[in-house]
Amino acid sequence: MKYKSTRGEVKNLSFKEAVLMGLASDGGLIVPESIPVVNLQDFQNLDYRSLAKKIFSLFIDEMKEEEIEELIYKSYQHFRTPEVVNIVHLKNLSLLELFYGPTFSFKDIALQIVGNLFEHILAEKNLKMNVLCATSGDTGSAAIYGLKGKKNINVFILHPYKAISPIQELQMVTVKEKNIFNIAVKGTFDDCQRIVKQLFSDLEFKTQYSLGAVNSINWARILAQVVYLSLIHISEPTRLGMISY
Repeated sequence: MKYKSTRGEVKNLSFKEAVLMGLASDGGLIVPESIPVVNLQDFQNLDYRSLAKKIFSLFIDEMKEEEIEELIYKSYQHFRTPEVVNIVHLKNLSLLELFYGPTFSFKDIALQIVGNLFEHILAEKNLKMNVLCATSGDTGSAAIYGLKGKKNINVFILHPYKAISPIQELQMVTVKEKNIFNIAVKGTFDDCQRIVKQLFSDLEFKTQYSLGAVNSINWARILAQVVYLSLIHISEPTRLGMISY
């Protein structure tokens, strides 16, 4: 499986190269060069971790199945339900509960994976990374809890000053790990996002300081979210809603 930029100037990336690059150097999003064709029946009756392993294996050919399995189990070992997510069946609706991670956000499901994946790849390649993240609240706290204490990674979280919920602010600023840096920006979330995008668009700066991303521009985060979204298509109920908080 190879990856390319949606703008067409970056091609033939490996999965690990795509994860470390975050946003493509031409400013595009990194996506697979092709999408595997699957039989949904092969995905039925799997527990969440097994489903994640099966989906990840479709898009990662650089890691052994045992490595993928270890990554998944390590990432979800502290969730508050054994199944990672729960499906609650009501009369005419089934609800997918996504709030069992450390910050009660659905983004924990992806960012716990991303943190461990970053650490694995960086150690393998003997590299370091500075992660930039703009947040309106939930992404920042989930990123911090996914990346805190990880080797070879510093994390810089930009949030709008006094414009996020008190709980989300406390989830971020009370984490005292040496690799976590919270930055309050006098402005809106769009201002935070603009700063991050400008830094990533400066290719010389990005390369010099080894910038990485955990926002939805990173393919690894999207892939991790594909797993629970796939439950919508393979579950028997005709209607499935999602609860993230």
